[in-house]
This record gives sequence, structure tokens and C-alpha cells, in this order.
Amino acid sequence: MNIHIDMAYKSLNKIHEELCGDKVEILHTKDSSILILADGMGSGVKANILATLTSKILGTMFLKGATLDNCVETIAKTLPVCQERKVAYATFSILQVFNDGEAYLAEYDNPSCIFIRDGKLVPIPQNIREIAGKKINEWRFHVKEGDALALICDGTIYAGPGELFNLKWTWDSMADYTLKAARTSSSAARLATMMVDACNDLYGGRPGDDTTAAVMRISSKKLVRLMTGPPLSPEDDAKAVRQFMEGDAYRIVSGGTSAEIVARTLGKEITTETDTASLDPEIPPISHIDGIDLTTEGVLTLSHTLKILERYINDDDLDEVFFEELDAENGGAMIARVLIEDCTDLEIILGTAVNAAHMNPSLAFRLHARNQLIEYLKELMEKIDKDVTIYTY
Repeated sequence: MNIHIDMAYKSLNKIHEELCGDKVEILHTKDSSILILADGMGSGVKANILATLTSKILGTMFLKGATLDNCVETIAKTLPVCQERKVAYATFSILQVFNDGEAYLAEYDNPSCIFIRDGKLVPIPQNIREIAGKKINEWRFHVKEGDALALICDGTIYAGPGELFNLKWTWDSMADYTLKAARTSSSAARLATMMVDACNDLYGGRPGDDTTAAVMRISSKKLVRLMTGPPLSPEDDAKAVRQFMEGDAYRIVSGGTSAEIVARTLGKEITTETDTASLDPEIPPISHIDGIDLTTEGVLTLSHTLKILERYINDDDLDEVFFEELDAENGGAMIARVLIEDCTDLEIILGTAVNAAHMNPSLAFRLHARNQLIEYLKELMEKIDKDVTIYTY
């Protein structure tokens, strides 16, 4: 199968707690992707430690090829049982999807995985077996393009007003909301954020429990091709454009000279966006070339794209403000949105002719040379599991 696996999560700490009692691990093997959610009993430091131990044990052992039986037995021997409640201190969900589409789900005392396919909820069958005294639900199945799966903890299904639990907000309520949210989101990060933000709203901004949604989305491979900078030799202009236009891809031209080369080679005209309602005073306007999906200014626009990518990678608490910035109708945000939500493979056609304007030492954020900026873009994209290839001219 030619699938891409996108994984992300968002958590809320219980009010007045500095640490979250939930822990998520996102892991990759050579032939699979693994998503683990562990929920420590209670909240605060103790819950955080126990959830971390559970997720780390599961993740480390799974990466080394251990069976679920061995993993659970190790956890049972490592973590104590609450003497008062007579239950384990940490519950967990494990979702592993292989590159060929084969999938494995294991759940221990967490709310059931929310599985969406073709715009409908797919019920998780009950295949219970006991391992080391713990009743584990296991399911082996196959995913397909368009599937969305969400691992959730108790805090997502009992969200209520203030610091109280609301027993009217149930798994069905969370699943119905997730189903609707999945129709208006394309990335795992956006869906996880929407789910947890909905819970936070129900809690009135004062979560009564640690709240986490860990999302996996299955999509087809999507190639984005970015052309920026004029080739070192003008004789290579046509060759660079031919490579840029090959096959099926979402095409972005970034840079005024690059746009002129593409338009001239294709025999097309360039028109510049003049809608003042969509103009950003800090970012040059986009342009249009027939047959090209997105045409933007170069260095300043790409620099804004990099800032958004940096925040996406480094911010552990993405929120509505971030996604409003991502959805902005300026060139930098539009490139970032495509790269984050619609791209699995990025090919960059990089012209290496020197633009004297880029050598101005007063320009901030890696503007000294285009190739440095592109290398940094490659670095950031690889951090979010995108395959990047650079072709230089």
C-alpha cells in the first residue's frame, strides 16, 4: 500500500497540576508506526511517573520486537497495584500500523479507540484475553486511505463544567464530535487539538482531569514540488522548469525571478493578488500563474513559513491561535499549510544563482543565503516525518 501515517497528540493537565498524568509515545520502526497512550492513576507527579514508565516500557519493548504478553508481564512486575482500589496504576492503548496497511490495536482499561472510516464510526470488536491478570482487548485489522483513529483517556469522556465531571458527556458524545471534526480537518495535529479544545470548553477552562487525544490519520502519498531561485546558468532555466512540471504534484513557485522563469518557459502571464482584504503588510502578496498551484515572493515569505513550522514542531500546546495563523491567506501560511497538512514528500528545485539582496547582514532569520534557508526547511520537514529531496541547478 502507498500510505502515509500522520500522528499527533494534545494533552491538558488537570487544573493546579504542573505535570500531566497522561503520556504519549510516537515511534517508528522500519516497517511500522506506533502510537501509545498511557494514563496514570490519579494526577500530578505520581500519575506522570507511572504513565511515563508504562509508555516507555511498552515503546522500548515494542521497538525491540517483544510480544504484548512480554510487555504486559513486564509492566505488571514493574508497576504497583493500588491497595485501596485494587487496580493498576496505569492504563494504556497501543496502536501499531504497518506500511502494508496491517494494523494492531491493544487496549487496557482506557476508553475504546475512536475509529472513523468513510465518514462513519467503526465499532471496535471485543476480543478480550487475560495477560498477567489484566484483561486486554486486542484487534488485528487493516487500515485504508482516509481512516482516522483516536486513542483517548478518561478525561475526554467525562468532561464537564468547571472542575466537575459531567456524566452526560460520554464516549458516544466524544466520538460524535470527533466524527464531525474529522470532516473539517486534514491533519492529525488539527484533529487532536479540536478534540481536546472541545473538552477544555466543557471543563470551562478548568480541567477536572488530565485530558489527552492521540490521533493517527491514514492518507495517500502526496508530492509537493517547490521551485525557488534562478539556476546558476540561464541555460538550465528550461530544464529546471521541465523537472518542476513533471508528473502529478502540488506545485509552488517561491521568488519573483523564479516566477518569471516559470511563466516565460510555459508561455504564461503572471498576475499579482490585489485584494486588499487578504494582504498582510509584513508578507508580500501572492501571484498567479496558470497551471501553478501557488506562487509567492521568495525569501521573506519562506522565512514566515519556517517560523510557522518551528512553532508547529516546538510548541507542545498548539491551540486555535496557531491554526488561525496557519489558515491565514498569506503566502507564508499557505505554504506552511500545504507542507504540514497535505504533503508527504517534498521535492525542492533549488536555483543557486546568488541574489545580492539576500547577502544583507541586517536581514534576520537565516536570510543570508537561499541555500541555508532551504537546508533549514529540509531539516524542519524531516522532523515531521516528511521525505525531502533537493535538486540543485
